[in-house]
Amino acid sequence: MTDLISLARQNEFTHVAPVDLSAAVPLAEVRDMCTADRCGCFGKNWACPPHCGTVEQAARRLAQYHAGLLVQTTGALADPFDYDGMTALSRLHRRRFLNFARQARLVSPGCLPLSAGPCTLCARCTCPDKPCRRPRQRLSSMEAYGLFVSDVCIRSGLSYNYGPNTLTYTACVFYKKGLQNGII
Repeated sequence: MTDLISLARQNEFTHVAPVDLSAAVPLAEVRDMCTADRCGCFGKNWACPPHCGTVEQAARRLAQYHAGLLVQTTGALADPFDYDGMTALSRLHRRRFLNFARQARLVSPGCLPLSAGPCTLCARCTCPDKPCRRPRQRLSSMEAYGLFVSDVCIRSGLSYNYGPNTLTYTACVFYKKGLQNGII
């Protein structure tokens, strides 16, 4: 994990902590929130439900991993309605996490990076008309995997809310111990 922690710090995440794997349990209730389609990606993004698999498939996939690392980007907002600040922080976190996920896949082949929000690797997702252009790089969100993000954070020793007029984006990488740097 040391290599991933170093990479997370190099990518300037505000907070970094190991995942409490007992908190990383996919919940149908979380996935059910995706069906409300508040983000507009349900059924329209290969990394989102229902295309990213079932809650049971997510649970089986997560069970393959021995460890995980949470990363957060926290920033101050001018006020609770600072849309420009929210958008800028989202872009910053996404840029950091895309770079971190790419590096994590090199350090720990087979790891599972889970982002904050839908996959945006392509300007326009081909879903559902054509296959994903980048299936090996696409990023599902923690919520798409049914993870209750605030609970995972708190049980892993990280806050989820850092006070008034702040916003935090959270993502994670799950990996198998002993596979970093190709060591088996």
